[in-house]
Amino acid sequence: MIVRSLNDIVGTDRDVQAETWASRRLVLAKEKVGFSLHDTVLYAGTETRMWYANHIEAVYCIAGEGELVNEETGDKHRIEPGVMYLLDGHEHHTLRAHTDVRTVCVFNPPCTGREVHDENGVYPLITEQEGTDA
Repeated sequence: MIVRSLNDIVGTDRDVQAETWASRRLVLAKEKVGFSLHDTVLYAGTETRMWYANHIEAVYCIAGEGELVNEETGDKHRIEPGVMYLLDGHEHHTLRAHTDVRTVCVFNPPCTGREVHDENGVYPLITEQEGTDA
């Protein structure tokens, strides 16, 4: 059993900061449970373009307001507490945060914690090596 609080993560290598967001990685690939779990805040007034070509992501908004744009269809969706979206088709998308938007995100395959978005908004597929604690 693993018990971990957000306070345990803040300020560690599991607390990943970027220009438009901060992601606290509660569960990573090294836990070997088949998914990763992230508490992510997208900063007010920012726009983040993403494309998870190698992952499926489920996102559940728990605070804030924003807009999700499917860049492939142009469809726009209001994001607010209680709204979930699932990127089951590896959609190119943009999240516009009107306020700080706090989400809980699940990735499959699980993230290792070392991923950063590349120039296309993609997380590379990084796997844990057997027998390492990376």
